[in-house]
Amino acid sequence: MQLMRVGPAGRERPAVRDGEGDIRDLAALTDDIDGAFLADDGIARVRAALAAGTLPVLPGAAGLRVGAPVARPSAVLCVGQNYAAHAAESGSEPPAAPIIFFKHPNTVVGPYDDVLIPPGAEKVDWEVELALVIGTRAAYLESAEDAARHIAGYAVSHDVSERAYQLDVSGGQWSKGKSCPTFNPLGPWLVPEADLPRGPQALTLRSRVNGEGRQDSSTADMIFGAHELVRHLSHYLTLEPGDIINTGTPQGVALSGRFPYLAAGDVVELDIDHLGHQRQRMRAAPAS
Repeated sequence: MQLMRVGPAGRERPAVRDGEGDIRDLAALTDDIDGAFLADDGIARVRAALAAGTLPVLPGAAGLRVGAPVARPSAVLCVGQNYAAHAAESGSEPPAAPIIFFKHPNTVVGPYDDVLIPPGAEKVDWEVELALVIGTRAAYLESAEDAARHIAGYAVSHDVSERAYQLDVSGGQWSKGKSCPTFNPLGPWLVPEADLPRGPQALTLRSRVNGEGRQDSSTADMIFGAHELVRHLSHYLTLEPGDIINTGTPQGVALSGRFPYLAAGDVVELDIDHLGHQRQRMRAAPAS
């Protein structure tokens, strides 16, 4: 089961892609796929409706824009250096505890939308990541097993970064380099953990720039797994339904010095097993 939102930006319609590849309309169940829907047992209701055969095929869905699979997240939390090899290429030791920073929620766009390069930016970088989406409020969780019950599902996330903003003018924190408009393409789908054959820690992540491979790794190499991240974070803040957690990127980014940074016209593609494919063209942000 793959939850998705299709249609023009700001007017997306909730839908689900079934096991046969048909995109079915969720309008009878919800106005949108958001935190309120997820907290109201929305995924279970969609699964029941699919089993009952009551969801109609959405006419013309294949020709519609694909939006982010979750609407209006209240927070986008990110985990830094969560793959040892990426920490090494960044010049750091693997962290002893999760490194956390935030992206502005309005960075979230669709998986095929253009990514805008800020005026004067010269160090825009790619980062393929496994994102998890919170399904029910979580605070002070006792175990990773308990944390798993608060996760609605998983998606492909592109944690776009401007490294000069992140490192040179950051004042010691990273969010300046992470929060420019369009800097978090998400989707195409939100997939519940029950629909991942081997769970979230056995997924291959890949990225390519202009058709050339950049990243090729596995979520098995994460220092802190998805469930443990939710447990850990719940002791420092209350996670709300619809919140997005980007769980870190593997090695193979421009920051390593092995590849050039992104420029207008470049095309970035990303994919994760069972979670789908993204493609974005880099474009200069229009002058105000």
